[in-house]
Amino acid sequence: MKLTMVGTGYVGLVTGVCFANTGNEVVCLDVDPAKIERLSRGESPIYEPGLTELMERNIAAGRLTFTLDKTRAYRDAEMIFICVGTPSDERGHTNLGYIQQAADDIASVLTTLGPGQKPKVIVVKSTVPVGATLMVKDRIRKVVGPEIPFEVADNPEFLKEGDAINDFNRPDRVVVGVESERVGELFRDLYEPFVRQGNPIFIMDVPSAEMVKYASNNFLATKISFINEMANLCEAYGANINRVREGMCSDRRIGSHFLYPGLGYGGSCFPKDTLACIMMGDLSGLPTQLSRAVHEVNQRQRELFFQKIAGHFGGERGLAGRTLALWGLAFKPRTDDIREAPALTLAARALSCSAKVRGYDPVAMDNVRKEAPDIELIDEMYACARGADALVISTDWDEFKSPDFGRLAEALKSKVIFDGRNLYQRSKLGEMGFTYYSVGRAPVKP
Repeated sequence: MKLTMVGTGYVGLVTGVCFANTGNEVVCLDVDPAKIERLSRGESPIYEPGLTELMERNIAAGRLTFTLDKTRAYRDAEMIFICVGTPSDERGHTNLGYIQQAADDIASVLTTLGPGQKPKVIVVKSTVPVGATLMVKDRIRKVVGPEIPFEVADNPEFLKEGDAINDFNRPDRVVVGVESERVGELFRDLYEPFVRQGNPIFIMDVPSAEMVKYASNNFLATKISFINEMANLCEAYGANINRVREGMCSDRRIGSHFLYPGLGYGGSCFPKDTLACIMMGDLSGLPTQLSRAVHEVNQRQRELFFQKIAGHFGGERGLAGRTLALWGLAFKPRTDDIREAPALTLAARALSCSAKVRGYDPVAMDNVRKEAPDIELIDEMYACARGADALVISTDWDEFKSPDFGRLAEALKSKVIFDGRNLYQRSKLGEMGFTYYSVGRAPVKP
């Protein structure tokens, strides 16, 4: 099948590469010449395990190409996947400007092709509020008129950064919103290589498909905020959230996924999608009180952890002139994505109190260098800690889980660790003379 991906960000690139790898002819369209040149050389602009290798293989096979030419991208495509960004504005409302621009560009090319063409399927792959896919349909129809055939569909993505290739190749489920049986069958054929292990393809109406993505992410965000709220109660009353979590999650009705205490969620999906649910509730006159609380708890979690850091030094004024070392700058491990990363929130708060902040991350430092130039970036984790008044663990990369504590103690000016991911055993750190703070557990002080 001939496919076009509109946008070569995280979703568009992973989707295009994986579809090409099953034999489809895929064209990826973008407006950034430097990015297209880099992609054409087989260089991925994002860090995602396994992605570069698949890109190189399918470029060499001629199944995957990149272009700036919209006419070329849309002219022969049977299915056009819109994979552009849908960021939140300052009010938390979803910005559909990139979606609308893509629709306008598609409409202009369809007009030049005339009414005799085979109906193209225009798929909204981006996460959009309910009604946006049909908005795309109406926007294109106003330009091309009733004579030129096309259909629309919604196909939300469920990719975890750091494991996206595996998620796409072995999806828990595929969700598609369509308006005709013909398009539903096209999607069954397209995704058949990915669901041979028996996982379902759900073909449904377009608004329901749009809502599935929001409902899923909002629920997972709720679980994260819930366990963090319980962690705060545990800390206040002397309970241990790790023990509480074990006892709670052994209930099969609850399970263990996304119930780990920490600094809260970040990235490009959970914050944006929770805010979108709040927006949809406000616009419909049905306020989403739970979603609003989930968002507020998540934002508060970062501030509570920062106050824990400040409290150790006698308050925010006591941070002036201090040096904090941050291990982990991406919002989660196995990605270079720093969008809504808790580490950057903590760094900004510390810098506002006249502290110095150093940071180390295995893959995200180039992005941090562009977005947060006031953070001093160090290329090695122990060098980052050298001479610091405290170490702050903000991302649970594997290399941080079993460090050389003797070496770390020698590097730090003060043996103080603030562990936002509960990586270490409290008793072990206490025996080694560290002052150790974590989430939902009593601090350890020598």
